[in-house]
Amino acid sequence: MRLSKVRIQGYRSIIDTGYFDVENDKTILVGPNEAGKTAILQALQKLNPPEGTNLFDPLRDYPRARYDEDIKNGQIDPSSFTVVEGHFALEDADKADMPEAYHSVTYVYGRHLDNSAWHRLDGGPDRLVYSEIEKDILRICQHYQATAASKGEQSSVQDTIQKEYAALVEGLSKTSIITEKKAAQVIAWLKKNLKYLDENNATEERRYDKITDLLTQPMDHASVLKKCEERLPKFILFSNYFRIRPVLHLRKLSERIEKKMLDDDQYDYGNVCLLKFLGFSAKELADAGDTSKYDLNKPDQFEKYKAQLDDRDYRLNAATIRLTNAIREIWNPTQDSRDANKLRIKVDGQYLKVVVEDDLGVEVELDQRSEGFQWMVSFYVVFFAEATDKHKNAILLLDEPGQSLHALKQAEFRETLTKLSNKNQTVYTTHSPFLVGTNELDKVRVVEMVDRSTGTKVHLSLTASDSGAILPLQEALGYDLAQSMFFHKKNLILEGLTDMWYLEGLSDLLKADGKIGINDQIALIPANCASKVVYFATILHAQNLKVAALLDSDAEGEQAAKQDTLVNALGTKRILRTKDAYAGSVANAEIEDMLRETLLAIAKQQLGWEATAIAEAQPSRPIVDVMASVAKKDFSKYKLAKAFIRWSRDHDLNDLKPHEIKQAEDLFTKINKALS
Repeated sequence: MRLSKVRIQGYRSIIDTGYFDVENDKTILVGPNEAGKTAILQALQKLNPPEGTNLFDPLRDYPRARYDEDIKNGQIDPSSFTVVEGHFALEDADKADMPEAYHSVTYVYGRHLDNSAWHRLDGGPDRLVYSEIEKDILRICQHYQATAASKGEQSSVQDTIQKEYAALVEGLSKTSIITEKKAAQVIAWLKKNLKYLDENNATEERRYDKITDLLTQPMDHASVLKKCEERLPKFILFSNYFRIRPVLHLRKLSERIEKKMLDDDQYDYGNVCLLKFLGFSAKELADAGDTSKYDLNKPDQFEKYKAQLDDRDYRLNAATIRLTNAIREIWNPTQDSRDANKLRIKVDGQYLKVVVEDDLGVEVELDQRSEGFQWMVSFYVVFFAEATDKHKNAILLLDEPGQSLHALKQAEFRETLTKLSNKNQTVYTTHSPFLVGTNELDKVRVVEMVDRSTGTKVHLSLTASDSGAILPLQEALGYDLAQSMFFHKKNLILEGLTDMWYLEGLSDLLKADGKIGINDQIALIPANCASKVVYFATILHAQNLKVAALLDSDAEGEQAAKQDTLVNALGTKRILRTKDAYAGSVANAEIEDMLRETLLAIAKQQLGWEATAIAEAQPSRPIVDVMASVAKKDFSKYKLAKAFIRWSRDHDLNDLKPHEIKQAEDLFTKINKALS
């Protein structure tokens, strides 16, 4: 299953984040210090944490300023107050084991403040309610009684049937949902009295079959719920504090564990995870190296001691291979080739060492390697240890990953995170612009806390009241623009970021189908608004680069296209308009109008904006205006473009309308020609 949506409330700095979407691969949380990013990860982990993880403590975890008012005064009941709620979409592997009617359901799982959990299914078949079977059960009860009387049964039999029926329906109203337990009770009652079903009465035979068929619905619903709960991903939280130490004293660690004197948050947590990953307790490894328990002069004692050491060495070797292979698969040692070499986990007496062997065969302790490599080793040890055999179905929560890396190495490490997220859905926090790719802005969630009374909020668009919250995004865009602005010989200036997303998404769909999209040598540069297109175009043109501009055919685009400075810099042939490829009836077409029908369907499915009827009634009205009239304050072009990007990842070109494909091809042909 894949996490698709989250809501957190009543946890530390969080009053209520509101619902926010989570991407299928990686989701990036950005925001200033003290905004609550770490609190979000901590609360998320408690949704389904690894064994032994501390869960919610109302006194420590509920917002302190509201504790007396809400908890002590009984305004909030911890047993019914949901702190964290996750919505999960089923994957193909999940659907294969479930009835087809449930393939489109969303599994919702939540945890209360008292740590009790609840779950439900959204979508799928309607729940069976008592009113649907009320009359049929009553009539079959009457039929059972009548048949019993016709067979000469004593009146007590008829009374028993009636009493059992009354017990079955006691407390049920017409709107009561029939649970799996109640369905099983009704089926058991029907079968118990099956001998009183007249085989010659076709009406009652059909009634019996109808009831039993309907009662399979609660059974299926309960079965799907159970299977979803079994498939619920583990949430693995990894912080920079959790480091594997290169040298451990096993006996001392064993004693701290026995006396429960561990420093869980920093030093010992990583060490304990290392032992869990190796499959040993600290005491086992300490005892294995203790010769005082054996008389090595006796052959049988010597052999027993040797077998113990061999078992330890073989298991350590197997764990070493598993860890090395995992890290080699993900780590890209472009600057430090030594990091690609072998990891070794060795035990010498009471000391356990984690060393790295380079290509010369030299072994050095882990802490002499790069900070990034140490982080990766520590991360994988914690990951494998906490996820155990469920690491393929785990969601990774990374708090400020790779912050010790050089800026350019962070940009490389971003690709490492992408590789990780291909196998395990990943949510990570960062302040670094180098861990936010400009092609990943749709994966970003901005976290901020304007004041303590409103608490931490997660924004669905790239906006925030505090400009510092989106600083990493601004820096990422600025750095990328600075690097690419004068690098590409061919440049297409766009009005905004959403235009870039639409073009990239459409181009990818066309290329995947063997058709021509945007030339790979053309850089797409968003100018933030139509009025700024002229500035970008002028600067690039002055560097003797090929430049074209794509403007919407609305009033702002028309005004920008007529600016003398822009015309003189580019010439009329390189000032492209949306209407040049658009074949519809909207006079002032924007790029969204080229995908009118598809965007209507996407908006309805993903955003809940039902605008189809209005759009059909007003075909010449821009689709953005139509959707804004339906969504009102909830509307944003950013949300719509982001929904299209998501849709494009799971669909192919043929899912677009034929005329939309034709318009896209025409537009890209004109763009490529203008910059040929």
